[in-house]
Parts: sequence; C-alpha cells; structure tokens
Amino acid sequence: MANLKEIKRKIGSVKNTAKTTNAMKLVSSAKLRRTEELAKRSRVYAAKLTELLNEIAQKMQKANVDGLDNVYFKEVANPKTVDIVFITADKGLCGGFNAQTIKRVNQMIADFKAQDVKVRLRAVGRKGIDYFKFNNVELNNEIIGLSAAPDYAEAAEFITEVVNAYVNGETERIVLVHNGYVNMISQEVREDQVLPIDPSKLELSETSTSELEVEPDDDDTLLDALVKRYVEYTMYYSLIDSLAAEHSARMQAMDAATKNAKEMVKTLTVKYNKARQEAITTELIEIISGMESMK
Repeated sequence: MANLKEIKRKIGSVKNTAKTTNAMKLVSSAKLRRTEELAKRSRVYAAKLTELLNEIAQKMQKANVDGLDNVYFKEVANPKTVDIVFITADKGLCGGFNAQTIKRVNQMIADFKAQDVKVRLRAVGRKGIDYFKFNNVELNNEIIGLSAAPDYAEAAEFITEVVNAYVNGETERIVLVHNGYVNMISQEVREDQVLPIDPSKLELSETSTSELEVEPDDDDTLLDALVKRYVEYTMYYSLIDSLAAEHSARMQAMDAATKNAKEMVKTLTVKYNKARQEAITTELIEIISGMESMK
C-alpha cells in the first residue's frame, strides 16, 4: 500500500514547483515586452544606418572604374581563417534555446574544417562558453554578462577587437550566430556574415532623391567610420534580438513546466485518494473481522 504521507509530501512539493515556474513565466513575459520595445526602436536606427551605408558605398562603387576598393568589402573566395562570433544565454531553463545555437556553431565548424579552413571562436554568454570549455575547444575571446544585459559600449568594444583582427589580416571573414526572436512562440537561429560586406547585397534605388554628396577625399574615411558603426550596431542589435528570443523561450519552457506540474498534481491526487480509500477499507475489514472473532 502506498505511503499516504509520502504522496502528500510529493503533492506539496510539485505544487511549490508549479508556483515557481509560473512566477518565472510571468517574469519572462514582462521582460520580453520591454525587450521587444527596445528591439523595435533599435531596428529603426539600424535600418537608417544600413540605408546610409548602402548609399555611400554605391556612390563610391559607381565613381570607381575598378569597383569598390575598400578592406571591408573585399571578399576572399577561399578564406584560410574564419572568426565565428556566437551568442548564448548566461542562464538555462529556456528549453533548447542555447542548444540550437551551439548545434549550428558545431555544424559550421565541421563544414569549415572540411574545407581546410581554420575556425576561431568568440563567445558571448556563459552557456556557450561552458559547453565549449567542457569539450576542450579553444575560445579566442569570451564575455559573460553581456547577453543578459546588452550594453552598446561593451558590445562595441567586444566586436572592435574582432574587426581589428580582420583589418590586420588575421582572419578573412567574420560570421555572427545567434538565436533570434520571431514571435512569442518561436525563435530561429540566424547566421550573418558581418565582414566582409557583400557589395552585391547593397540596394539603392536608381530614382533616389537623396541630396547626400561626398567629396572624393573624404569618401573612404566616411565609409570606414560608417562600417565600424554598422558592425558595432549589428552586434548590439543581435544581443537584443537574442535576449528577446531567450525570454520567449524561457516563457514557453516555464509554461510547459507549469502545465506538467499541474498534471502531475492531478495524478498524485488520484493516487492519494486511492491509497486513502484502500487504507480505510483495510481498517474497516480489520474492525469487522475483530468483531466477528469476538462472537
């Protein structure tokens, strides 16, 4: 016969767990709303910055017979070294959020190695750092705390080191990987080539009415400054996008955990009632048997 006290203790424990997971769901929901608003505002700035970069780059491309001659736009067909910057969360309890990013990074490492390309990892977030360190994979750079609280200055400092390595010729390509926010119930892993920028992807309407004029002596200086700001903001926006996706994933995970806990409480309650009925029936049988033996 099941132990009534043990079952009752389990019911109480599961109920407390359900309260905790439900509270975490509500917290994640509130944080998600704030992060969504921040992402919307950041997206507008990023779009304007990209538009300006596109316009200046295309004006320079049209002015130069040999095309756009700038280190940030020089694509190497067969790179020897690639830097992968990836973003994961500092905390768990968010389903497969971190695992999806790590899986994509591992796949990219395998693909590049198959092409005899050296891969250097730059990690943001405790979960990714812990995973690769546990598997004895070298990390060229790492930072904890930035993915949980995106800060533009810290993000710029982190990515600037990677950009300097690119400019100095230490790496030929920079790829940024993170799990991004789609909506309240879904996320997707995003892989973006940060540098070099592909000139073929630049879009500028032939009927553009922009009055922007750039002096020949200043175009390279202006383009370099814009590219640096573009890369910095790409990093910053990816952190915000990743944080929104993390809150969304955690909200879903905690919602599922709360539902599972409630189902377990129902199952344990049924088990408790059956055990209690068995105990009462046994006691009644014992009393009746005792009375019969006294006759």
